[in-house]
Amino acid sequence: MKLGAAIQPTTANPQFGELTRFAQHLEATGFESLWTTQATGRGFMLPDPLLVLAAAAAATSKPTLGTAVLQLSLYAPGHLAHLLLSLRHLAGDRLRIGVGAGSTAADFSVFDQDYAGRFKRFDTNLSAVKTLLAGETYNDTNLTPYASIQGCPPIYLGTWSKGIMRAATDFDGWIGSAANRTVEQLIELLKVYRAGGGRHATVSTIALGKESKPGEHRARIEAFAEAGFDEAVVMFRPGGPTPEEVRGWL
Repeated sequence: MKLGAAIQPTTANPQFGELTRFAQHLEATGFESLWTTQATGRGFMLPDPLLVLAAAAAATSKPTLGTAVLQLSLYAPGHLAHLLLSLRHLAGDRLRIGVGAGSTAADFSVFDQDYAGRFKRFDTNLSAVKTLLAGETYNDTNLTPYASIQGCPPIYLGTWSKGIMRAATDFDGWIGSAANRTVEQLIELLKVYRAGGGRHATVSTIALGKESKPGEHRARIEAFAEAGFDEAVVMFRPGGPTPEEVRGWL
């Protein structure tokens, strides 16, 4: 199982340059992927996930770079496709895009989008963005991407329940968040995903803080590996294990 990490701030007042230094440290420690999450208007700030990946792309050369997850329904498809093409120009084949419909109304208020219509908008935007990334025309719009970046990077679906089968059949991978699910729940979902023909399975948002007893964090990571997840993405919290410690578990 590959090991990745979220690279957005975990302190109330991060210092300038901290993100890129942390990305470089994770790369040097042997982490194989770097990830960003998305949240706005929820009483705390996270930097824009695509801007963070752009900085990580410039600061590193080896890890894959992904979103876990990008709320596809927030964007105008042409705008998002242009952002992704620009990011791919920086990151090349390292880019992975995890997408979801969104789950929190506050994010949609910030983007001035309809929260109730997020699932319908997700399907529309997904089709449109794929078309534009491929260099094709959508609604009289063609972004004319460079030949070197034309095409769609791997797209993973962040989902639960009924969406698992769609992730298995229609996407390049599945992302399951450990934020609000137990290890046992995630492993059961993984079985459903594999039974449906799913290929790449990532468990994300594995928070590593001081709230757990010694050894519990490692036991969770090892359980995910034994169950057959392809990748685990940890989120370092104050008081938790260091990147060096975590890297030594696998």
